[in-house]
Amino acid sequence: MPYAMCFKIMQKERLYGKTLNELIVVTKRIGLPGFAAKQISDWLYKKEIQSIEEMTNLSVKSREILQADYDLGLSAPVNESRSSDGTKKYLYKVLNDKYIETAYIPDEERATICVSSQAGCKMGCIFCMTGKQGFQGNLSSNEILNQFRSLPEFKNLTNMVYMGMGEPLDNITEVIKSLDILTSEWGYGWSPTRITVSTVGLIAGIKEFLEKSRCHLAVSLHSPFDEERRRLMPVQRTNTVKEVLDIIRNFDFNSQRRVSFEYILFKGVNDTPAHIKELARILNGIKCRINIIRFHPIPGSEFQSPNLGTTINFKEALNAKGILTTIRASRGVDIQAACGLLSTLEQNKPVKK
Repeated sequence: MPYAMCFKIMQKERLYGKTLNELIVVTKRIGLPGFAAKQISDWLYKKEIQSIEEMTNLSVKSREILQADYDLGLSAPVNESRSSDGTKKYLYKVLNDKYIETAYIPDEERATICVSSQAGCKMGCIFCMTGKQGFQGNLSSNEILNQFRSLPEFKNLTNMVYMGMGEPLDNITEVIKSLDILTSEWGYGWSPTRITVSTVGLIAGIKEFLEKSRCHLAVSLHSPFDEERRRLMPVQRTNTVKEVLDIIRNFDFNSQRRVSFEYILFKGVNDTPAHIKELARILNGIKCRINIIRFHPIPGSEFQSPNLGTTINFKEALNAKGILTTIRASRGVDIQAACGLLSTLEQNKPVKK
């Protein structure tokens, strides 16, 4: 076999998505002075460079040493879909040969990016297209933040939600790294109050997230009753609502940190007075809000969305019990960008040879 055919080109390591401590390790490894790590982080997260060559306060030799083994690791989306309501959905290539979707949601003074943390998902919620897709892999902090940095509307962004494909707290290490970069002074310097991380309720992940981050927490609830929630969300078998609520009750939240519960309404399933009464009981004493979400039908699903009147009555009944409750507007439904609709099943299918 010719030498060229058996020689494997090593992929360069990506700098974008590394924390300051990781950059310090990089500079020590290649013999750069200690202060170079902070210089590199400034270029990565405070300036919109596209190449290592643009890091002009590093010497030419230092840049050459860096470029031998590293690159920035930025990549543009490979496809874009536009909704009639202004929402956009972007397709990014990750994990070398897989794909994920990212939503951009402009709304008057706000512009929110909804990022993915995994390709596919392990959780198997029966009302979610991503869950039906299965799991292809965890994204690195580079791949999570690349959705943010390489978004065409990057400069417009005011808020970020980890509510795209995957369960963020099932990829806790890389998610925490990305949050560190977003909120640290040496990174983007965003206020943690601009960022919300969603979870189906992974106990260990919630504990670590609450201790290591100051960002908002959103818990997917969907039913206050154990058996019913177990049918909707298999994770309930090992991570019960009671355990999740006990952690939240016992954690010392500051005045600016918010806890919310996501609640998808299913017609005739979880929209009854009994559900309202039980929600008020289990959430008693927790300062929180409930976001009611319209169910968006997916292929093969038996569920339906209740009418607007039922949804409004459900919201008002919870408000009357002292629980701040809002109805989240459905955005990007016509491009399959709304809650529960993100899927790259077709793109991630193995190529037939």
